[in-house]
Amino acid sequence: MKSAAFSVIAALALGLSPVAWSAPPQDGVRDEVRRELADARQEIRTELANARAELETENLDVSESLQFGRDGRRKRDRDAKLPSAAITPRGDFLVDGRAVPVDAHQRRQLLAYREQVIEVARTAIDMGEVAALAAVDAVDRGVFGLMVSAMTGSLERRIERNVRQIVEPGALQICARMPALHAAEQQLAADLPAFRPYARLEAREADACRDEVRRSFASR
Repeated sequence: MKSAAFSVIAALALGLSPVAWSAPPQDGVRDEVRRELADARQEIRTELANARAELETENLDVSESLQFGRDGRRKRDRDAKLPSAAITPRGDFLVDGRAVPVDAHQRRQLLAYREQVIEVARTAIDMGEVAALAAVDAVDRGVFGLMVSAMTGSLERRIERNVRQIVEPGALQICARMPALHAAEQQLAADLPAFRPYARLEAREADACRDEVRRSFASR
């Protein structure tokens, strides 16, 4: 897992002149590096704020599957045969860009399902923001000592440990939401036939999600 913060600090380190490495860091250099890190924090916050806003204002693409597990390739191959589908912020259901007729009850279901999916996405964004900022903060503490450790890889390992402590619990929290999302998806598919091909979550999705999270972190 290559963190964004590690990329930032590596770029900063490579940009320093040989004189900067051969002599104690001057206050001006420290200030410049810390300004770059402050800019990185602001960029993280701005980009993820934009991502949150887009969740509320853009159509929700339901063509992409939330399924987990080792057979993801087969599922993606099957999904590729389906036309694109989306739920709009108004609760319209679009298939291949055309609105499917829905009644008031179906529209409420579409909006409720959309909100559940968006809530999962919000959790992922929040988790990513906290992890990214924690990584930048780890770099900012003792900048030049950490720059030296970056050359040996110890900085990256330290950042990975810090990020894992944040990301793994958040990812498992997302997994815990899968049963409710699966139930909502099944109910929507039962009441809106046009949605049925896009209802691809399985009853065991939470277990598959947890297995994938643990397998991913076990390899680090």
